[in-house]
Amino acid sequence: MDEKLIQRVLEIEKEAQTIHETALAESLALPVQAEKEADALISQARSEAEEEAKQMVASAEAKEECAQILADAEQKIHHAELLGTANFDRAVSYVLTRVIGRE
Repeated sequence: MDEKLIQRVLEIEKEAQTIHETALAESLALPVQAEKEADALISQARSEAEEEAKQMVASAEAKEECAQILADAEQKIHHAELLGTANFDRAVSYVLTRVIGRE
């Protein structure tokens, strides 16, 4: 009877270790995934802003209007980069909270 109980405890410990290792692996993968998604968002926003800027420049007649359009596009790119960075920072904080909370 005692041997069965010891065997069951060892099985439970092994299961707990497996669960812990899986959670740790997932938590390590989250920052990488978040960074890839942030990079994709930044790249997409940059492409859209550049395309929009090209279209605006093509339709603009005065140099002053062109300068304003380019400034707006750069501001949109900067804003998109800030959003991507903020999302990445939130993802890293989330992962750290999960890792610290489980250990």
